[in-house]
Amino acid sequence: MSARRAPRRTLAVLAALPLLALAACGYGSQAKDSGEHAVAGAAKVDGLDSVRIGYFGNLTHATALVGRHEGLFQKELGGTRAEYATFNAGPSEIEALNSGSIDIGWIGPSPAVNGYVKARGENLRIVSGSASGGVKLVVDPERITSLKDVEGKRIATPQLGNTQDVAFLNWAKGQGWKVDAESGKGDVSVVRTDNKITPDAYRSGSIDGAWVPEPTASKLVAEGGKVLLDESDLWPDKKFVITNVVVSQRFLKEHPKAVEAVLRGSVEANRWITAHQGRAKAAANAQLEADTGKPLPAAVLDPAWRSLTVTDDPLAATLRTQAGHAVQAGLLQRPDLTGIYDLGPLNKVLKAEGAPAVDDAGLGAE
Repeated sequence: MSARRAPRRTLAVLAALPLLALAACGYGSQAKDSGEHAVAGAAKVDGLDSVRIGYFGNLTHATALVGRHEGLFQKELGGTRAEYATFNAGPSEIEALNSGSIDIGWIGPSPAVNGYVKARGENLRIVSGSASGGVKLVVDPERITSLKDVEGKRIATPQLGNTQDVAFLNWAKGQGWKVDAESGKGDVSVVRTDNKITPDAYRSGSIDGAWVPEPTASKLVAEGGKVLLDESDLWPDKKFVITNVVVSQRFLKEHPKAVEAVLRGSVEANRWITAHQGRAKAAANAQLEADTGKPLPAAVLDPAWRSLTVTDDPLAATLRTQAGHAVQAGLLQRPDLTGIYDLGPLNKVLKAEGAPAVDDAGLGAE
């Protein structure tokens, strides 16, 4: 990085609404639809011609990327065709789930909670975890050299009320700084910036740093930024949910075997990723290229991949904590999340694999 860079060139938040507005990774509303060939001669699961699976074309959805690229979902679905839709935004994926355009999908904790609360608990269930970690505070080392230097600076987060926005507001509050959650003004200026343009904003000097997920964090490092804080260091055992698997309640009720088939593919994908890190990283990047038209360069892919951990465990207690942080920030009235999880199908799959069951932290469906 050169010694000097170029010169620096709302809505009211309603109860239970925009807090958890956008997913932790990726924005927009476009989706790309495609699918695979059903396994010739294999029986259809639950008599279905197809199962429609949604995910984001981002590294934090590595389970879905690898599972699709390696054909693991299609393998488990047999004669039922796996169809896919990729999304750039949490709200658009929730809308697709609500309308029946997709049946099951990978999504961040914020839009999952928002979608559940908006529908008064009648539209979705979280049925599995997928990934933990992968969020960092990256700063301009010429302007910020310590955590206390963040005071008075301009820090980007992806969106008002999204997962990283809430995390940064909560962290800033812990430093004793006052920030108006809606406007982002205060002892620190919170600049809500689309992940796609955050690297450009950093390059131009219009922000001093960003609290962002991967691969945006590693893109900023490639631009000369420095990781000042890894969010995982703020959580017990360094674990917190960044991506979950959700399913429409209607689909879960009517086609439980299909849900179990997709979850078997998810568990197998996570196991394969853990056992074959190099190959899995290449597979995820190949699917990213297919979905977005552009793979991640090694300088971004490698550190981003290292900061993520795939997991079947939804880390339910951390989702409860994240929602509590939003309440404390004034972005959300305390929600009732009872019933947001149904981990029965996942635990059935895990038992068959000889793996321990996972817990819903008291937020399971009866």
